[in-house]
This record gives sequence, structure tokens and C-alpha cells, in this order.
Amino acid sequence: MTTTAVAQKPRTAPVARASRWPVYLRFVLLLGFVLVFLLPIYVLLVTSFKPLTEADPSQAWSLPRVWTTEAWRVAWEKLRPGIANSFLLTIPGSLLSAALGAMNGFVLSKWRFPGADVVFTLFLFGMFIPYQGVMIPLVQLMVSLDVYGGIPGLVLAHVVYGIPICTLIFRNYYVTIPDELMEAARVDGAGMLRTFWSIVIPVSGPAFAVVVIWQFTSLWNDFLFAVFLTGPSSWPTTVMLNNIAGAQTVPYSQQMAAAILASVPTMLVYVLLGRFFMRGLMAGALKG
Repeated sequence: MTTTAVAQKPRTAPVARASRWPVYLRFVLLLGFVLVFLLPIYVLLVTSFKPLTEADPSQAWSLPRVWTTEAWRVAWEKLRPGIANSFLLTIPGSLLSAALGAMNGFVLSKWRFPGADVVFTLFLFGMFIPYQGVMIPLVQLMVSLDVYGGIPGLVLAHVVYGIPICTLIFRNYYVTIPDELMEAARVDGAGMLRTFWSIVIPVSGPAFAVVVIWQFTSLWNDFLFAVFLTGPSSWPTTVMLNNIAGAQTVPYSQQMAAAILASVPTMLVYVLLGRFFMRGLMAGALKG
């Protein structure tokens, strides 16, 4: 037995070492991808802490010789109104989109009516309409409704434009809920609204997480709707950031600091709610 055990070691050890190479290769590739993604962030950070005399493209890779937060202070003063407007836009816009998407998804999946599939298909067509194709009629509609130029009109435009994708997410999530649960509620005398509020809403957390994160990111990063549907006093962060980055006299350090400030809310949303987002995706929010 001793001879057999000794003879088996030289055959198994090389196989084990050879099987580790794909693992090492994947690790090296992933490390390379991480470095590629982190390089722009490194340039943003080091440039934002440089004084005006060092904030130059020729010194983009070098660390600041003198560290200063002056660029951050100036960028915050310029972006602060836009950040406040962005929160006034994204919070109600995300919540309204999630509420409408939940109601539409419930009716189209669990409380079906004749022609529900046709209506759902028409909803999906809305996802393929580009922003540029509705600019003129959208402005005319906002003027007719007397909401043009302010945050409420921009919220309305994003909520309407987000209905197709929010309906798709909730509808695909609700399809995974057993029909027997709805039938049991009907047997107990619950109507449509009672079933939706007491049975469906309590189990809709993952789908709400996906829709809120999705809409929050879309509304925060929107530029086109914001620039032609609002005035200067209602401009969100993206428009204010564009004005800072497009100016010839603004130093690079202020532009870099403003870019980081503008991206902090969306990064926090993904860091704090990222696991709920993945849980919602795995639960079926984007299946079907």
C-alpha cells in the first residue's frame, strides 16, 4: 500500500497545478479590466486636488505637489442648485414610475382582460421611440398643459416615457407569482384593488428595487429632456455639469471635481441597493 500511495503522487500533483492556470489567467484578466476602469477615476481624483498651476493635461498622471480642495469648493458652489433640482426630479419620478409600472404589470399578468396581450405589445413599442422623435410634440404638449420650463413637466415626461420599461419589469416579475395565490384571494372575497394591495404589493420588493434603481439612474443622467424642457432655474446636474465642462476658462481641476460630485448619488444608490437590484433580477424582474 505504501508503494502504491507513493507512486500516485507524481501523477496527481501536475494535474492539480495545470488545472490552476485557467484560474490564474482569469484573475489576471479581471485585474487588468479593473485597472482599465480605475485609470480614469485616478485621473479625475488626482486632478481635482491639484492647484490651478498643476491642473494641466501634460501632468494628468502625476500626483499633486500641493494638495488643495479649492476646486471641490468651487465645483460644489456651481453644481449645488443642479443637484437639488436633480433630487426634486429623480425621487418623485422614480416613485411614480414604480407605482404605475406595478399597477400595469399586475393587470397585464394577474387580472387579465380581453386584448391584454395586444395592450402589452403596444406598451413595449414605447421603449423603441427615441427622445429626438418626440421633442417637438412633447414641447407643444407641455406648453398646452402649462408645465413647460419647470421640474413638474420634466417629471411628467420621464414618468410617461418610463411606463413601458417599468411595466415590462413588473409584468415579468408578477408572472412568477403562483396564480393559486390570486384565486385564493378571490375565494376569500378580495377584489382587484384588495388583492393588489394586500397580496401582491408585499411580495413586490425585488421588482420595486429594480425599477427604482433603473429610473433613478435614467432620470439623474438625462440631459436631452432636461435641456429642452426646463429653464435655467430648473436645470438638473447634467446640464449644469455640461456648462462647467464646456466653458473655456474653467480649470481642469474644477471640471474633474464637478464630474465626481455629479456621479456620487448614482454610485451611492448602486452601492447601497446593488444587492437588492441583483436579487430582483434573479427573481425574474427582467425574465420573459
